[in-house]
Amino acid sequence: MRATVFKEVNYSLSKLIEDIDVGEIGLPDIQRPFVWSKAKVRDLFDSMYSGFPVGYLLFWANVNAAGTRQIGVGGKQAVPRLLIVDGQQRLTSLYAVLKDVPVVTEDYSQIKVGIAFRPRDQLFAVTDAAIERDPEYIADISQLWAGELSRNRFVREFLTLLKGSREVSDDEEDLLTEAIDRLYDLQSYPFTALELSGAIDEEKVAEVFVRINSKGVTLNQADFILTLMSVWWDEGRAQLESFSRASRLPSADGPSPFNHFIKPDPDQLLRVAIGLGFRRGQLRAVYSLLRGRDLETEQYSDQRREEQFDRLRSSQEATLNLTSWHEFLKVLVRAGFRGEGMITSQNAVLYAYVFYLVGKRDFSVESSQLREVIARWFFMAALTGRYSSSPESRVESDLALLRGKTTPEEFIATLDQVVDDTLTQDYWQITLPNALATSAARSPTLYAYYAALNLVNARVLFSKMRVTELFDPALKTKKAAVERHHLFPRAHLKKLGIESLKDVNQIANYALVEWPDNTAISGASPEIYWPKYAGRHGDSELQEMRRWHALPPGWEEMTYEQFLPARRQLMARVIRDGFNKLQLSDETEDGALPVDQLIAAGETEHVEFKAAARFNQHTGERDPKIELVIVKTVAGFANGKGGTLLIGVNDAGHAIGLDEDLTLVKKGDLDGYQLFLTDLLEHTIGKPATASVKVTFPAVDGHQVCRVDVEPAISPVFVDPPGGNKQADFYVRIGNSTRQLTTDEVLSYQKAR
Repeated sequence: MRATVFKEVNYSLSKLIEDIDVGEIGLPDIQRPFVWSKAKVRDLFDSMYSGFPVGYLLFWANVNAAGTRQIGVGGKQAVPRLLIVDGQQRLTSLYAVLKDVPVVTEDYSQIKVGIAFRPRDQLFAVTDAAIERDPEYIADISQLWAGELSRNRFVREFLTLLKGSREVSDDEEDLLTEAIDRLYDLQSYPFTALELSGAIDEEKVAEVFVRINSKGVTLNQADFILTLMSVWWDEGRAQLESFSRASRLPSADGPSPFNHFIKPDPDQLLRVAIGLGFRRGQLRAVYSLLRGRDLETEQYSDQRREEQFDRLRSSQEATLNLTSWHEFLKVLVRAGFRGEGMITSQNAVLYAYVFYLVGKRDFSVESSQLREVIARWFFMAALTGRYSSSPESRVESDLALLRGKTTPEEFIATLDQVVDDTLTQDYWQITLPNALATSAARSPTLYAYYAALNLVNARVLFSKMRVTELFDPALKTKKAAVERHHLFPRAHLKKLGIESLKDVNQIANYALVEWPDNTAISGASPEIYWPKYAGRHGDSELQEMRRWHALPPGWEEMTYEQFLPARRQLMARVIRDGFNKLQLSDETEDGALPVDQLIAAGETEHVEFKAAARFNQHTGERDPKIELVIVKTVAGFANGKGGTLLIGVNDAGHAIGLDEDLTLVKKGDLDGYQLFLTDLLEHTIGKPATASVKVTFPAVDGHQVCRVDVEPAISPVFVDPPGGNKQADFYVRIGNSTRQLTTDEVLSYQKAR
C-alpha cells in the first residue's frame, strides 16, 4: 500500500481564525479573489448554526515558507506554514465576519460582509437598511465576536433595545439569550482539514483538488506560478494585481491601464509576460524553471531560480509598460474593433499583445509597421477563433515559428505567412460563408463583419452616420446608438411560417441601423419598408450602402431561403474587403503609384477609367461592346508604354465599384471577376500578351475597383474580337485615348519602335 500524501487534522473555528490572523495559514493566489455572494455567506452560518457539516478544507504544507498573501487586507505576524488549496471562500467568509474585516472582491475593491441574525426564530439574513432599524435583529453578528462589548453585555444591550419596542417575557428572554449564546459558540464549530505534504508537486496538488472537489475551479499552471511569485517575488504579484485593478476604473490622476477593450486578470497578464520572456504558451515547464529546476539534469538550484525570476521580471516590466499597453490597444482600433463588446476572444487580445511585445522588444520592428502586422494578425485570430481551442498549445506553436529569426523583416514575413496560409481563397469563398450560417449572438464572424464595416468607413444602413461613430464606446445611452435590425422582421417571418429563433436570428438576417429606424420599421416586410428608406439616398450613396451591408440585388423580393446564402457570400466579401485595408502600404509591389493618386491625377496617356467591363447601365444587361472596349484599352497600353486601367471608376473620376459587373460573373465574387477578365483577354489578345497583365482589387472610398496594370509588350499585340469573324486589329495608346491604326500606320509604328 502506498503512503498517503496527506494527513487529517481537526480544528475548531476559533483556532482556524487565530492561525489565519497571525499568518500561520496563508492564502496564495491559487484561486480567485472572494467571489461569494453575501447570501451564500448567510447560508454558511445558517448551516453551521444548525449543526450541519460544511465540507473538508484542503491545505498544502508550504516548504518555501516566505511571505505569501493572507486573507483580509491587513498585515500578519508569521510566515504561513499552510497554504489554502480548497476552502478559500469558506474561510474568507468566516474570517471576515468573525474579525469584522473587509475582503478583496473580484474587482479588487474592499467590502464588509454584513450578516444579521434574529434570535426569536434563529433566522440569518443579509443586512440591509430595514434590518438595521429592526430591534428584533442583531444587525451585524460580527459585533458579537469582534466588537467592543463582552458577550454578556452584548446580550443585555440587545434585550434592552428589544424591550424598548415591545414586551419580552422572562421565558422568551431565556430563549433569546440561549439563541445568542449558541451563535457565539460557533467559534467552537469543528472543521476537518486534509493537509497535503509539502513534498508533492503542484500537479499532484491540482489532481487531488479536482478529485475531491469536482464542482470547484480547476487549478491551472498560472495559479501555481502566481503562488510561486507570492513566495519568491511578492512585489511582482502585487504589480499584476495593481495593474488589473487600475484597468477597471478610469483614472483622474494621470496615465492608467484603463481601456474599453479588456479588463485583464493577474493570471492573464502573467501569461503575456511568460509568452514574451520565455516564448512559451504552455506553462508547465515555466513553473519548473521558476522553481530553479534544470530541465536536463532535473536538479534544483537557487541560482537558477534567481536567473529565471530575473527573466520574468524583465518581461513583466515590458508587459505592464503603459506606453506599450496603449500603443497595442491602438492595434485593436486599427483592426476595426472599437470596444469590449466586439471582442469575442480575450485570448486573441492577450496573445496578440504577446506578439506585439515580441516584435517591439526582440525584433525592433518599426512602430507603424508593427501596428499593421499585428492588426492583421489579430483580425485573423479573432475571425477564425484561433485561440478558442487549446490556446496554450496554439500560441506556443505560433511562437516557435520565430525561433532562429532575428530581423524585423523575418518577424513580419513569418506572421504574414501564417495569416496568408490561414485566410486562403477557400477560406474566404467556402469556410467563411459557412461559418456565417449561425444564429450565435457572439459569433466571431459577425464582429469581424462589423470590424470590416469600420475599416471601410461604411455608413449605418439608412443613415448618414458612420458605423465607427456609433460603435464609439464613449456613447453610453439608455438605448444603444446602433442596433441589429432583422432585415426580414420576426413578425413578417412568422406570417411566412418561420418562427424558430435559430432561423429568425440568423446573423445574415441582421443589419446595423439606428434605433429609431429599427423601431419604425417594426414588422414590415422588406418589400414595403425598403423602397421607403432607400428613397432617402441618392443612387451612388444607395449603391455604396447596399455593397457594405451585403444586400444582394433584388433582395427585398427574394424568399428568405434564397436571401440568407446570397447575403452570407456578400458578407464574406465585405469581411475580406475590410481585411484588405490592413496593409503596410497602399503602393503596389513594383512601386507604382497608389490607386487614389492615379484617380486624383485623372486620365492620362498611362491611365484610363472605365465604369464597368461588361454591365451596360442603360440596358441593365451584359454588353459585349463594353467588353471589347476593355480589351482594346489593354492592347493599347501593351502596344504603347504600358499603363493602368481602372474598372469601377467613372469618367468623372469617382469610384463606383464593381457590384453591377459582379452580378454577371460566376460565383459573383472577385475571384470569379478575375477569371472572367483573364479568359476575356486570353481569347482576344492571346496568352503571351496576357502574361504581362496584372489584376488587383484595391478599395477606394469604400468601393472595390479593379486595377489592371499593363506592361509594354515586346512584340505587337493584336485584338482578335470574340467570334473570330474579322481580321485582328491593332490599337495603341495616344494621349489619353486608345486609337486603332491602319495597316500602313501599324508598319510605321513597328519600325519606329
